[in-house]
Amino acid sequence: MPTQARVVWDASFTKYNFGPTHPMAPARLDLTARLCEALGVFDADGVEVVGADVASDELLATIHDADYVSAVKAASVDPSQADDAFGLGTEDDPAFEGMHDASARVVSGTVDGARAVWEGDAEHAVNFTGGLHHAMRGKASGFCVYNDIAVGIQWLLDHGAERVAYVDVDVHHGDGVERIFWDDPRVLTISVHETGRALFPGTGWPTDVGGPGAEGSAVNVALPPGLSDAGWLRAIHAVAMPVVRAFRPDVLVSQHGCDTHVEDPLAHFAVTVDAQRAAADALHRLAHDVCEGRWLALGGGGYEVVDVVPRTWTHLTAIAAHAPIKTTVEVPEDWRAHVEHVFGRPGPRRMGDLTPEDGPLWWRSWEMGYDPASEVDRAIMATRTAVFPLHGLDIHFD
Repeated sequence: MPTQARVVWDASFTKYNFGPTHPMAPARLDLTARLCEALGVFDADGVEVVGADVASDELLATIHDADYVSAVKAASVDPSQADDAFGLGTEDDPAFEGMHDASARVVSGTVDGARAVWEGDAEHAVNFTGGLHHAMRGKASGFCVYNDIAVGIQWLLDHGAERVAYVDVDVHHGDGVERIFWDDPRVLTISVHETGRALFPGTGWPTDVGGPGAEGSAVNVALPPGLSDAGWLRAIHAVAMPVVRAFRPDVLVSQHGCDTHVEDPLAHFAVTVDAQRAAADALHRLAHDVCEGRWLALGGGGYEVVDVVPRTWTHLTAIAAHAPIKTTVEVPEDWRAHVEHVFGRPGPRRMGDLTPEDGPLWWRSWEMGYDPASEVDRAIMATRTAVFPLHGLDIHFD
């Protein structure tokens, strides 16, 4: 019998560290693991927690250019030699000693999760240290050195998967994964993100639908700043769900960057942990509906490292473990005491943001009708108009 969930984690993943002032603080990973432990997620029935070795050059070469890997290795030995022609040594991607090993370990963890799901060793796999969706074949970008997602997807294709669906709900466009598989009709990339007019990387438009022979394989929902729970969940359900169902993938890969949150310092959405949990739950259910539960769930962005990231990714891991945690559950006091000791401030008290005064989490399904006066609905409709006919779907009713 397969394990229920294979979770990639050990403390070595915190070595992916751009320095003390960089937004992508490794503490977010440590705090997530500690919260999973405090709530018993890692000890749930059928959960296997595993580390990962450093990915081989051969594995990296399935996606990344050899000269780029060489440049990362050189910068890892001597960060002063980082070559910005490869996106290294920049403000977003500063070089650090051991950068190659730290980045390649993330890749190995994601590939291990993909292998476990594909070969039937685990029903679901989670690597919340991964989800580095901006890295290109030959260049670092947006805090991402190697693209673990693309290497994992390529591994699946190389080992017999005929169709892989990738759904990215990070606030930033999943440009690296999209670009790498732009011409490959076997890979469906869906990105639900804040419009590039307001946010890095400035890409991901509704009319970007894939290369020649792969039209419809790229799907982009570019949403307005200020978006809250109802609009965000409406967009995910109105676009990602029907397209994935029409595509009929063998495996579902999802990226759960939680920088959509209202407290995230680098973006402009106003989403709650409750909605992020709901999105993870919906994608988990989708995997069971369309590909016999074969689901690889990854982390990604998220820069409110205490109040947001640990809760959201603990929810994600618990959902994969089939041991979901209610948003009303109190955060364990020992975890909050650790936060107080390390950060000098209290951590969140509950596993959700919404209170009874806020009312229940609610979003309006597309079946309730299109509202042309809504900026969110216009963004959704632009994507449905560009992509749905390419999948045999009706832009109004599917």
